[in-house]
Amino acid sequence: MLQFEETGAATGTGTGRQPAMPDGGPSQSPAADELRRVNVADKRIINGRTDVNQLVPFKYKWAWDKYLSACANHWMPQEIQMSRDIELWKNPNGLTEDERRIVKRNLGFFVTADSLAANNIVLGTYRHITAPECRQYLLRQAFEEAIHTHAYQYIVESLGLHEGEIFNAYHEVSSIRDKDEFLIPFIDVLTNPMFKTGTPENDQKLLKSLIVFACLMEGLFFYVGFAQILALGRQNKMTGAAEQYQYILRDESMHCNFGIDLINQIKLENPHLWTAEFREELRELFHKGVALEYKYAEDTMPRGVLGLNAAMFKEYLRFIANRRAQQIGLEVLFEGATNPFPWMAEMIDLKKERNFFETRVIEYQTGGALSWD
Repeated sequence: MLQFEETGAATGTGTGRQPAMPDGGPSQSPAADELRRVNVADKRIINGRTDVNQLVPFKYKWAWDKYLSACANHWMPQEIQMSRDIELWKNPNGLTEDERRIVKRNLGFFVTADSLAANNIVLGTYRHITAPECRQYLLRQAFEEAIHTHAYQYIVESLGLHEGEIFNAYHEVSSIRDKDEFLIPFIDVLTNPMFKTGTPENDQKLLKSLIVFACLMEGLFFYVGFAQILALGRQNKMTGAAEQYQYILRDESMHCNFGIDLINQIKLENPHLWTAEFREELRELFHKGVALEYKYAEDTMPRGVLGLNAAMFKEYLRFIANRRAQQIGLEVLFEGATNPFPWMAEMIDLKKERNFFETRVIEYQTGGALSWD
């Protein structure tokens, strides 16, 4: 009789279960072939008991659709013309000191944050997700995080900024360091090689980490910076950098939405995880996240600039936190919070063919033009 060896799908290593053949060779039996076929009803986001190498049949079509949408939105930093930004940055009167502070502070946070996000996906989250269609999107997401880090490096290089100052900001600027230190423990849990899902306690740890990264990191911690840089672009300043940030905002919005779908599916499949105590812990994390991002807003904007001020961001962050909380089934955290930046919705809805700041200059290389030299 053909036996199956459990090789980690139920404990979160994500290798699926494979048939163990007595003679070590491939099966010639139709019955054995049938046993190896994936039963879609057995698929699970976590702790699945099917072969994670078999993408189809789909159970989570929404994940595959998001993967296809992400591929259709592909872009690269070097497509964006930076000559106007360089000219403006080198002009002593081109930008105020407050505007320059915003640019450098944002690059200092973002360049590290997207590296943290990529590490969390590749070294942590991916190992514990047992739905192959969700893994497919995570691979695309990890690549997009690499593109974002590339974009920040491209901006730093183009403007001739001091690389040490920008890339070490997470060590030297407390408002940046505090956000990173908030995130690191949640990365450490998932990247620990001894961590396995399959118990309520560990499944809650995984779910909490997914919520922190989808709702707080990608869904909140980036939004002060997005609004600031895009506000510069709206005033026809730093339009090349703003163009790249707009594409990044679109990507991150999809990352956030995918993460929320993933969270809600895990909740649906594992309702015992969504306890009152767990929800209270999440509410505390949301409040802490808002406080950290507001501190960052105060640091990057000690005075009003670009028609913005830190107090406006306090309202904006509360508005976003409410939205993220409701998206995963938590109650409103900040009653009456409203959106002072309705124009941000237009930025998020960017389509691939649309070029908001009209700085895109390079076409993609087609298969017929590839060179293998």
